[in-house]
Amino acid sequence: MIKISPSILSADLLELEDEINSLDKSGADYIHIDIMDGHYVPNITFGPNIVRSCRKITSKILDVHLMIKPVEPYIREFIDAGSDIISFHPEADENPEGIIEIINKAGINAGIAIHPNKNVVDFEFLFKSIKQIIVMTVVPGFGGQKFMEDQVKKISDLVNIRKLNNFDFEISVDGGINNDTAKICIDNGVDILSIGSFLLSQDKNKYGNIINSLR
Repeated sequence: MIKISPSILSADLLELEDEINSLDKSGADYIHIDIMDGHYVPNITFGPNIVRSCRKITSKILDVHLMIKPVEPYIREFIDAGSDIISFHPEADENPEGIIEIINKAGINAGIAIHPNKNVVDFEFLFKSIKQIIVMTVVPGFGGQKFMEDQVKKISDLVNIRKLNNFDFEISVDGGINNDTAKICIDNGVDILSIGSFLLSQDKNKYGNIINSLR
């Protein structure tokens, strides 16, 4: 079954605990936390403190997406904060293999995210060591952007690479997901939908129905 990973980037932070509780009850599989530092992307959002706060109020998998540069100096803080999955952009650091090793040794699932201007083959050397690949279908930095359909081929490419090499990573998609674009991604083999404003801009009572319709 398709997993749903709602992004709290679109949540009302004054009601974050209530938002997460509503997502828990509505059948979300993960809680997606976008970390932006103003260096890798032109926006600043959260730090390890928000991961730590979320960890206190949910047992859901915390799916942490680091859009930061560099990555290695901060990775242990996100491990210690209670992340379950940590994905980062490999081109944002000189030592992506070392970062993956640190995450894996901590007993946490390591992942990478692929920027729209990067190719899947650029990072194939990392695939054997990771459990998640996020295909970005918007340019990372801000929520509410339009879905980039030309990025969908990366999903099917990853499905083929995984099958040929017997890799065990899951494929996530992040950016501009709604009922229509979710279907496109699912038809191409995606495993996880990271969903932002399409879900969290709605009434909390509708979360469950929207999550079910996305699946």
